[in-house]
Amino acid sequence: MQMKFSINRTYYFTALFILFGNTLLAQSEKSTDQDSSINAISPIDVKIYFNAQPAKNLTNSSRVLTKRLLDAQSTSTIISAINATPGVRMEERSPGSYRLAMRGSMIRSPFGVRNTKVYLDEIPMTDASGNTYLNLLDPIGIQQIQIMKGPDGSLFGANSSGVIRILPNGFHQPSNEKSLLVQAGSYGLFHEQLTVQHQVNEAYNFSFDQAFLRSDGYRVQSGLNKKFFQTAHQWAYNNSGNLKLFALYSDIGYETPGGLTQAQYHEDPSQARPAGGPFPSAKDQKAAIYNKTFIAGLTHEYNFDFGIKHVISVFGTNTDFKNPFVTNYEKRKEKNIGLRTFLSYEQADHEALNWEMQLGTEIQKGFYGIKNHKNNLGVMGELTDHDSLTANQANIFYRAKASLYNKVFVEASIGLNLNRYYFKRFYPELNPAEGNIRFKNTWMPRIGLSYQAWNNLAFRASISKGYSPPTIAEVRSSDNSINENLNPETGTNYELGLHIESTDRRVIADFSAYHYSLTNGIIRHLNEAGQEYFVNAGKIKQQGIEASILTQLIKPNQASFLQGLIFSSNLTYQKYRFEDYKIADENYAGNKVTSIPEWIWVNTLAFQFAQGIQFNVFHNYTGKIPLTDANSFYAKSYQLLQAKLTWNKTFVDKYNYSVFVGSDNILNQKYSLGNDINAIGNRFFNASAPRNFYLGMKVSI
Repeated sequence: MQMKFSINRTYYFTALFILFGNTLLAQSEKSTDQDSSINAISPIDVKIYFNAQPAKNLTNSSRVLTKRLLDAQSTSTIISAINATPGVRMEERSPGSYRLAMRGSMIRSPFGVRNTKVYLDEIPMTDASGNTYLNLLDPIGIQQIQIMKGPDGSLFGANSSGVIRILPNGFHQPSNEKSLLVQAGSYGLFHEQLTVQHQVNEAYNFSFDQAFLRSDGYRVQSGLNKKFFQTAHQWAYNNSGNLKLFALYSDIGYETPGGLTQAQYHEDPSQARPAGGPFPSAKDQKAAIYNKTFIAGLTHEYNFDFGIKHVISVFGTNTDFKNPFVTNYEKRKEKNIGLRTFLSYEQADHEALNWEMQLGTEIQKGFYGIKNHKNNLGVMGELTDHDSLTANQANIFYRAKASLYNKVFVEASIGLNLNRYYFKRFYPELNPAEGNIRFKNTWMPRIGLSYQAWNNLAFRASISKGYSPPTIAEVRSSDNSINENLNPETGTNYELGLHIESTDRRVIADFSAYHYSLTNGIIRHLNEAGQEYFVNAGKIKQQGIEASILTQLIKPNQASFLQGLIFSSNLTYQKYRFEDYKIADENYAGNKVTSIPEWIWVNTLAFQFAQGIQFNVFHNYTGKIPLTDANSFYAKSYQLLQAKLTWNKTFVDKYNYSVFVGSDNILNQKYSLGNDINAIGNRFFNASAPRNFYLGMKVSI
């Protein structure tokens, strides 16, 4: 894997960019008032479901991550912004190796995302089998991230923890923006981002986003190389009709250093997994993941008379996936096609009663060809297994919502989910097999209520069912067996919450408490060869409290040196326990759920100074994390501190410069942002980088 990139060359390109920066184009600088406004962080109106509404009227626990939040720390990752959301945790075991859990554990997430449904506008990024390659994205292509916590299979198909809707560039308010950014940093980090957004006329606008990211990584065998291209086009061909085209191509390759034992972690945390027993080291086997994926979709929206609207999206993906691992060399060809459509009716011109409803369906079909070979020191060897799998998923949904005097908001929705897998084994020839894995058709209802007791205070309550069938990667895991006995996760979530806003929106607070009883929780294990397989736990009880406060300590004021100060604090408490979980003679009932810290506390400060100077500080306390189902090993708690200083300057009333410098892990903590759980040989630890730095520049017109 060719990951090396001379740091001298990195600094050369950076210097060249600075030298000729005034000839380059970049995104328009926003006004100081807007940058230091609390509305730039927490919008008044959000479009979580089908139509925009005030955040205080929502019946579920939701959060919107704006561009301002995404840019607060390093522009090469969204981890800090995601982790500032109570109840959501994103990990990175090595550069590019993401895992994400929303009100759930990492026990189903060896890589990628499980239990959570992810959309790019109206196009599912989650494939027909329930897997999501979140690491394909680059922050440059994201305008906003909308997070809906808690299961909502009624509208979005199979998920047992929540939904993430990513709004790409080009589908928001049309604008003329052009930008180029270059960033360099420790461990060979180099990141380049280019965006062009242009409004051709009143009817048509488009966006093109491109990025290149590479890093040598802190650990041996942890290099990263990613090329990213994205385009979005929006054409309002008449007053009623709108056509949107979205396409994304990402080519990512990242080395996987493997987990370390506690002794190896303390001796040299930067080393890759060493050779052990019959297995060579991760470095010798050139362990890595290569993923080339193309995603495309077309969405048509038409507004008829009398409040009727129809939306239809057709989409497809193609993935070329390779994974040389310590024990084998896997190749996958994945193709997905699908359709999502709904009919919406809205009646919103009465003071006493307004209501809306939607009826629709989402259908996906996935084709997966998987081959395993021997790994001869990074070279693909003899074929050992060859399987073909097909995933069929469909969801039919209906939703109705009513508001009374703009104070009481009631919504009810229900979805029917259908899932089926078909598999055929071609090799070894002595053990051919084929068959169907059918999961019972499942109804997924949800009821939500929000009551605005006063202008600034709203209470909410909801009951919803979660449902998440095993993914292809779990039915046919890396031990190369077909698990026909793996059952879907199911459960019911009960939730209460409140939302408070001061009249001037200088203080915004939100609180949620939930109780989620999960049956047949899917748990990840590793065999003696280090290959993963999955089993069902009996029952898991998930109880949690989430609280956040966002306050504008200093209002925007251009007459003073300190022109604005925003503070946020986000607290997560998760009491997750196995209730009924036995494997052979082991009984784990009463144990803490693997990979879940009980306490997470995240604080941020955003300073706005005169002369266009911004200073953002991010603090994350994460409590100790159980690493085995038996709770016999724990990862220690840690305090992560990050900071970024930015200077924005306008040149000749046309060009806008942003020069920034930042640091990660300022306290130089020895910690692991992503652990291997239930690891054979107690190889749990993937060390994160010690104190490191980055600097960059962005030029705009």
